[in-house]
Amino acid sequence: MSSSVQLSTSSTRWDARLWGVLLTVSVVVGLDALDVSMVAVALPSIQAELGLSTGALQWIISAYVLGYGGLLLLGGRTADLLGRRRVFLVAVAVFALASLLGGLVDDGALLIATRFIKGLAAAFTAPAALSIITTTFHEGPARNRAISIFAVFGASGYSAGLVFSGLLTEVGWRWTFLLPVPIALAALVAAVKLIPSYLPQTGGGYDFPGAITGAAGSLLLVFGVVEAPEIGWAAPRTLITFVLALALLVTFVFIEKRSKHPLLRLGILRSGPLARANLGGATFFGAYIGFQFVVMLYLQTVLGWSALQTALGFLPAALIVAFGSPRIEPLIDRLGTPRTILAGVVAHVIGYALFLRIDESSSYAGSVLPSMILLGIGFMLAFSSLNIQATNGISDDEQGLAGGLLNTSIQVGGAIGLAVVTAVLTGNAGGATGPAALLNGLTPALTVVTGIAVISVLVALSGVVGLRKAEARTAVAEREFAAAE
Repeated sequence: MSSSVQLSTSSTRWDARLWGVLLTVSVVVGLDALDVSMVAVALPSIQAELGLSTGALQWIISAYVLGYGGLLLLGGRTADLLGRRRVFLVAVAVFALASLLGGLVDDGALLIATRFIKGLAAAFTAPAALSIITTTFHEGPARNRAISIFAVFGASGYSAGLVFSGLLTEVGWRWTFLLPVPIALAALVAAVKLIPSYLPQTGGGYDFPGAITGAAGSLLLVFGVVEAPEIGWAAPRTLITFVLALALLVTFVFIEKRSKHPLLRLGILRSGPLARANLGGATFFGAYIGFQFVVMLYLQTVLGWSALQTALGFLPAALIVAFGSPRIEPLIDRLGTPRTILAGVVAHVIGYALFLRIDESSSYAGSVLPSMILLGIGFMLAFSSLNIQATNGISDDEQGLAGGLLNTSIQVGGAIGLAVVTAVLTGNAGGATGPAALLNGLTPALTVVTGIAVISVLVALSGVVGLRKAEARTAVAEREFAAAE
């Protein structure tokens, strides 16, 4: 462990300092996740007060995703190279300042700029936070327990953001921006006092060409995915954006292969569990974010629910995650992450498939609630397990990189899933926005969501098959050893 201060986790009983470190970084990651969804319900109020066009309104959401998803890889490696504590503290401070400015500005362009800055800050806090946990808690039950608690805040943030946005919008949309400020400042003060100083292992140099091409390529890729549903997937600007992104990312790989101090050591991608965690995270969140979008439209447009009612409709899933995730660690230890990931994604596939039954007269209890319960169960099982699997077996000096890779996969997967589902929904609705037109697009869109989730099941199955083979080899080796004795 490359740290100037090492907190012991050899005992199952943690002291107050360990709990403080865990809760501090978990709260910040919860804010990052909260901010992804919290502004959504407030968009109509923002549009009315600031006079924004629909295209500009979209970028209040998209600017955050652009900064977050486009710079996560750079953020993760920066934490490894410059020090996790240092990067975490600076990024939390920037996040708090951008939140404050977002709640005060009266110009749409400035509001969008603050959202991008917040996403950028989150791209540095999320992987730094995960690597602080994975280098503080020893691999095994202690780390699994810590990540399970950590995952409560991240997973709950996505659902809780919708609930808070419904409540806060009733008071005023600016409170959706101002709420994170005091929480982030309190976390910053706690982090200064509790998080130990980690000594970075730079190896004597920095990969500036890789940082530039990697960040630029990631930003352009996310930008193209976010903008495509609005201007068209085959539009010249969309195609040029993707070609440039691909060229930059290919250049990035070329640079990394030859760099003495690569930003991304490509050998890390040879880890089967890490690769499956990243691909599984991308498809898992691609389906989830698309489903969330479809359900919000269905509840408000078809059933005529208010913003607050819609937000509360997601509450059962959030409660299951909040109360279940801290207790999931013994199950993960007993079954292994491949099996709990598989159980989680299967729960989501069933939940999405059940939602295909909806129509204009469906009841919440009979048609929506079962899917929400399965959504919560799936998130509880899979989210913690994905984080554990993505970081197990990775050296301490690459934990930030591993966390950045996973979070990049999650954000890019979510952006792609949402873009594809949006395109299918609007295409089958014929451009209309009424309840009848929306219902015409819901079934195809939900079919796409279910299909993406099925891909995540196949990825998870490959992990279970690999685990069974490894267990069989271990059993044979143990029998041979016993016979030799």
